[in-house]
Amino acid sequence: MGFIPLYVYFVAVSFIASLLIYQKPNPYYGYLKIFPFFLLATFLAEFYGSYLSSQGENNVALYNFFTVFEFFFYQILISLIVNNRRIKMIMQICSLIYVLIATANILFFQGLNTFHTITYSLACLIIVGFCVYYFWELFKFPKSIKLTRTPAFWICSGLLFFYCCSFPLYGFLNVWSNVPIIVKNFMEIVTILNIFLYSTFTIAFLCVKTRKYTSSSL
Repeated sequence: MGFIPLYVYFVAVSFIASLLIYQKPNPYYGYLKIFPFFLLATFLAEFYGSYLSSQGENNVALYNFFTVFEFFFYQILISLIVNNRRIKMIMQICSLIYVLIATANILFFQGLNTFHTITYSLACLIIVGFCVYYFWELFKFPKSIKLTRTPAFWICSGLLFFYCCSFPLYGFLNVWSNVPIIVKNFMEIVTILNIFLYSTFTIAFLCVKTRKYTSSSL
């Protein structure tokens, strides 16, 4: 198992922690119940992608399509977190449009075996924008909320940080491939970012409490 990157183990830990949500029935955090399926799919994709890489095989096509699925999931997830129904609908429509654009880009423009930097960058901006809206809505909330006990806070914090940092990293991946210092440290940077992201997800699952707040989303 030496071919598996360190952060994949954090995905596994997050998956195990996500199963705890089924022991804490709470309608306010219903959106968390779709997380275990996503994390399991993430673990399998990362495992297989790492295996292909260890065998010297191209795994770009796998990650192209998986990242599209990943972005779709996160966009839908945030739409379930926010309160404003109109914004929910806009986010969900954007997620569907993004899937169509990204798929077309992979199949007809950048190609299967070239990382889809254009639509990856677009998705980073979309998710950052969605997270910013969540925090704007959160700080407008009329009642006091203990953020450390709010799963959505941890999830959106992790996504905001991860995609703000990965935007220049992955967005210019095809350019960085010609910069030795970036290539040398790329995996270390990716590992750190992913460890942070999946650690925030794990905290989100562990901090869930039973009926506490009055918001249907927080």
